[in-house]
Amino acid sequence: MDQGDDGDGQMATADFAIRVATGIGAFTRDEWDSLAGTARKEAGTSYNPLVSFDFLTALEDSGCAVRRTGWQGHHLRLETPEGRLLGALPCYLKSHSQGEYVFDHGWSDAFERAGGHYYPKLQCSVPFSPVTGPRLLVGSGENASQVKAGLAAGLKLVTERLGVSSAHVTFATPDDVEVLEAADFLHRTDQQFHFFNEGFSSYDDFLATLASRKRKAMKKERREALADGISIDWLTGKDITESVWDDFFAFYMDTGGRKWGRPYLNREFFSLIGERMSDDILLVMAKRAGRYIAGAINFIGSDALYGRNWGCIEDHPFLHFEVCYHQAIDFAIERKLKVVEAGAQGEHKLARGYRPVTMHSAHYIAHPGLRNAVADYLRRERREVERMGEYLEEHTPFRKDLAE
Repeated sequence: MDQGDDGDGQMATADFAIRVATGIGAFTRDEWDSLAGTARKEAGTSYNPLVSFDFLTALEDSGCAVRRTGWQGHHLRLETPEGRLLGALPCYLKSHSQGEYVFDHGWSDAFERAGGHYYPKLQCSVPFSPVTGPRLLVGSGENASQVKAGLAAGLKLVTERLGVSSAHVTFATPDDVEVLEAADFLHRTDQQFHFFNEGFSSYDDFLATLASRKRKAMKKERREALADGISIDWLTGKDITESVWDDFFAFYMDTGGRKWGRPYLNREFFSLIGERMSDDILLVMAKRAGRYIAGAINFIGSDALYGRNWGCIEDHPFLHFEVCYHQAIDFAIERKLKVVEAGAQGEHKLARGYRPVTMHSAHYIAHPGLRNAVADYLRRERREVERMGEYLEEHTPFRKDLAE
């Protein structure tokens, strides 16, 4: 490995070179946008806004995902020996496990008690975002299997050369996990709840798929959520003003502060995504007595809606469910989006038409003893996740006579 300036380490073979960059800004926009899944392109191609140049640079430029907050950019560039970009992997050198939503605190505690050093570690994900997406990013026109295998091998090599404990690729696609497993990464699973739009032309079409009792309960819940003179606005594009961001940030800080302590995102971040990618944002805002009192932020992909943060400054029964889950279904049906991903955990989503879905991640553990212990744990955890998924699927609110 030819170690260059800080954050510009490089290692090479006859076929490719891996360069480590401390910021997404080490890529040009054209380079990043050429990677599969990162930009809106021709029809039929998938786009995930949370791996876009605009979103990731906003996290870094606002100071939310930087060295000071424990998210030091350590992004991998897979290049030809001549320096042409073949693929990339968003990655961070981390000094903690906060803001990840795939929990490894037990692993770190056990390793530290045994005399090891778990931190720093490499975290390959979108900061603060428990959202499925491509991680092994392939350049347009490149051989996907070769590029992904090169990135997986490069991540292992970087982990070993840095001397860190581990590398974690979280909320990855099954295809990416398969490549990583072939490179000796350990497979981990978890559960989320997603809504699937089965070609519904209206919300009533969706309701017709529910059991009668569940359908009546859903209608009642939605009525009661808006009973106190509350109305709902969908804001996107130029309708998202700085004043709206002020309101939403107040909700985010109030609710985030009460539930989790110190929220991860700052006010500048929201201004930056508003400037750079407002057409990819949906704010669902609840209004009462002429002012906004609650809201949820969602990101609009080519075929999915990704629900992220919610907050409120007034408490009303069922308003959280209306703003975060029911309205997202309404929007997905209207925009003909196939899926709503409503964030981490939450079995309460099941009763609102969201189905259990298995999430995937891959973990490279350098220390043999820790690796063996984690591998054993993950084998048991995968069985439990599968068993729980089957149980939850049996308890969805959908009509049994529609089951295949």
